[in-house]
This record gives sequence, C-alpha cells and structure tokens, in this order.
Amino acid sequence: MRAIKIIVEKHNEGYVAYPLGIKGVVVGEGDSYEEALADVKSAIHCHIEIFGQEILETESVGLSE
Repeated sequence: MRAIKIIVEKHNEGYVAYPLGIKGVVVGEGDSYEEALADVKSAIHCHIEIFGQEILETESVGLSE
C-alpha cells in the first residue's frame, strides 16, 4: 500500500484524525493522539477493504504520519 498523509487535530474534547487523498469520508477519534491515529488507520483499512483501491486518489499526497 502506498503512503497516505494523515492529519491529526487536537480539539477540546480530544483528537480527530483524517486522511488526505482518499475518496469518501474517513475519520478517527480518540482521547489521545495515538488513539486517534490508530482509529483512523483502522478506518482506512476498512474503507479500502470495502470499496477497493479505486478510492485512493492517483496523485501522491505525501508521507504517512
């Protein structure tokens, strides 16, 4: 699998993470940076498993994490 750039944002209620370069909505959340990152990685794998590699945009968007 190619590298996917993941954005992790800190909010008052915890952390939210989302990938760039994937068609559709994929979001993870957690009380810590690590929890949000693990959650979004799991969501990405599930999204790809369901919809296939076609959901990955063709242009490279950067390195993961």
